[in-house]
Amino acid sequence: MEDENVLEQFEADDIGEEDYQPQEEESEILHEDDAVLEETEDANAPYIPVDKHKVPKEERKTTRKMTKFEKARVLGTRALQISMNAPVTVELQGETDPLAIARKELQQKKIPMIIRRYLPDKSYEDWHVNELEIDFD
Repeated sequence: MEDENVLEQFEADDIGEEDYQPQEEESEILHEDDAVLEETEDANAPYIPVDKHKVPKEERKTTRKMTKFEKARVLGTRALQISMNAPVTVELQGETDPLAIARKELQQKKIPMIIRRYLPDKSYEDWHVNELEIDFD
């Protein structure tokens, strides 16, 4: 009863409904095959904004060596994913410990992750885990 009284107090002009005009959808979800990365004359081609802070693969400045901190984070994150029933990318030979499975995936360079390294100038580099050199001490 009380809710009805509250709703009756507001009219369309009180909350600006008369001025509201729905806009066209501003973005859409793209599949990799649908993406248009360069300029095109096709007006219906989906637009993908270029991130000005991303360093191109050819211009990377950081080392190819995975740090011990990155290694710990990758192993921990992947072990958590495996423990939550994520698909395993290596052949198992009786391993049941998620951390041991994650370590085996890392040794075989089959972890499906990307490490984002931020630089002081606010730019960043994306490195696929399988691109990095890993020290297994």
